Amino acid sequence: MSKQVKQLDRVVIRFAGDSGDGMQLTGDRFTQESASFGNDLVTLPNFPAEIRAPQGTIPGVSSFQVHFADHDILTPGDAPDVLVAMNPAALKANLGDMPKGATIIVDTHDFTGRNLTKAGYESNPLEALDAEDGGDQGPLAGYSVHPVDLTGMTVEAVKEFGLSRKDAARAKNMFALGLLSWLYGRPIAPTEQFLHRRFARVADIRDANLTALKAGWNFGETTETFVVQYEVKPAPMAAGTYRNITGNLALAYGLVAAGVQSDLPVFLGSYPITPASDILHELSKHKAFGVTTFQAEDEIAGIGSAIGAAYGGALGVTTTSGPGIALKSEAIGLAVMTELPLLVIDVQRGGPSTGLPTKTEQADLLQAMFGRNGEAPVPIVAPQSPGDCFSAALEAARIAVTYRTPVMLLSDGYLANGSEPWHVPEVADLPKIDANFATAPAEGEEFLPYSRDPESLARPWAPPGTAGLEHRIGGLEKADGSGNISYDSANHDKMTRLRQAKVDRIAESLPPLEVDDPTGDARVLVLGWGSTYGPIGAAVRRVRNEGGKAAQVHLRHLNPFPKDLGEILKRYDKVLIPEMNLGQLSMLIRAKYLVDAVGFNQVRGLPLKAAELAEAITGLVEQIEKEDAR
Repeated sequence: MSKQVKQLDRVVIRFAGDSGDGMQLTGDRFTQESASFGNDLVTLPNFPAEIRAPQGTIPGVSSFQVHFADHDILTPGDAPDVLVAMNPAALKANLGDMPKGATIIVDTHDFTGRNLTKAGYESNPLEALDAEDGGDQGPLAGYSVHPVDLTGMTVEAVKEFGLSRKDAARAKNMFALGLLSWLYGRPIAPTEQFLHRRFARVADIRDANLTALKAGWNFGETTETFVVQYEVKPAPMAAGTYRNITGNLALAYGLVAAGVQSDLPVFLGSYPITPASDILHELSKHKAFGVTTFQAEDEIAGIGSAIGAAYGGALGVTTTSGPGIALKSEAIGLAVMTELPLLVIDVQRGGPSTGLPTKTEQADLLQAMFGRNGEAPVPIVAPQSPGDCFSAALEAARIAVTYRTPVMLLSDGYLANGSEPWHVPEVADLPKIDANFATAPAEGEEFLPYSRDPESLARPWAPPGTAGLEHRIGGLEKADGSGNISYDSANHDKMTRLRQAKVDRIAESLPPLEVDDPTGDARVLVLGWGSTYGPIGAAVRRVRNEGGKAAQVHLRHLNPFPKDLGEILKRYDKVLIPEMNLGQLSMLIRAKYLVDAVGFNQVRGLPLKAAELAEAITGLVEQIEKEDAR
């Protein structure tokens, strides 16, 4: 049967099902196929918070969204063009995000009375589709709905392997993947290779999954249900080697690279916590690069061991999320007082308390700035995309080692679990980090552990065991120069100001901010940080495409701010600051620069939507135009 092929420039697909249906694996494999094809892409995995919610219920729905295109894209998409729903709960949980006209592929097998009740349906929404023209089409009216017995066809396709019905049905995600791969011209060879590796020791399971994958592809090719196949061409990219990478993986690689570039052993002291645990898992694989990982019994032990490693001359690292930062706060203050290099990585999630452990948020900024007793300034670095987590880790390590200070790196759940194509850098192009350890003083001279480098204001890093470098260490206030315990009020004031001045001095090493203002006459500036980079960039593009003028600046360094930020802010009539919190950067900007910044704030556990943000930017542009017309 000849099928029409339609060209598209971009598609957003969401796979959704019960947390046991393999939606994360299905989405990941579709992503890898798209990456190997050469599309630009951004993904958004969405996990249920419960370890195992009741099967078939809305709290147990797991989804994976992938946006792929033939051009540069910045977000996982505001709304899906295609939804693959494996049960009634998956349909109901995601239908509200679907625009009218979108395609919905539904596995009819699980639309039983019991599952419909669990999902809150009084009747089967698929049956309403059979109504006569003009009749009530139910909640699916206006959508292009394709009911397909994915489970039944999967069980039939793999029956030759002698699996139980339950095990056979588990391959339905591969049938769905095969169907969608055919529908959008994805190469399935990478998935076939993956299945051969994944199930190498279980031949029946391997062959059943391979058969289900091919059966889904063949169904798409032969059925009359889908008469159009879609094609999204590869995106133009700079020459080089690329791989699809998540933020947590990029961050782990960045820490390994920081160890290599500084010639320091890397020590990670960590306690597992969602969504940061993958960094611990990944670093444990890299002993060959001098990485040591220690899974501690709690958060305090994790950071305590990392501080001890830093004192011993290693690159100390601890990873956690917001609740763990609260527990580590006293120890971070200890690292401030002892002036030791330490990386504190906070993969932010929804709060407060346990909050939304599997959802994203960026509401730990003020905690990172001020969440310690006393005056305890800590530099803050934030990556802007999954791949950028690599460079951010290197930058955080540079600051920590150069200025002898703990550094907070603020990632978040969206960056951690989301993925994008990453241009693998050449090792020779990576920045060198000079540990510059202290050496024993000349004969007759005294070692002063709290003397200062005139440029950085950093104190010497003196590994224990080196003759002539013996000194006191601890949390009590230090005397200037000697490092002896001091309760002198004037000394405390001086040391407090020195520690603050050292952090402020970091701004001298920062490059000028990049201002994205093509015409140079925009009067609205959109200022962001962290993972809002993608939605802000996409929103600014929309505004410009519609004739509006807006500028964009994105901050990597949040403490200290870059030196030129104040001057840039003063150029614009309006400053909009989008954040996944209630206005934390806005508060800091208003306080420091006396700028009447406008906040765009949402805390839904999901990335900001570019369309909503574009509307807010346009509103400010129009407000200025109206004021001019008066």
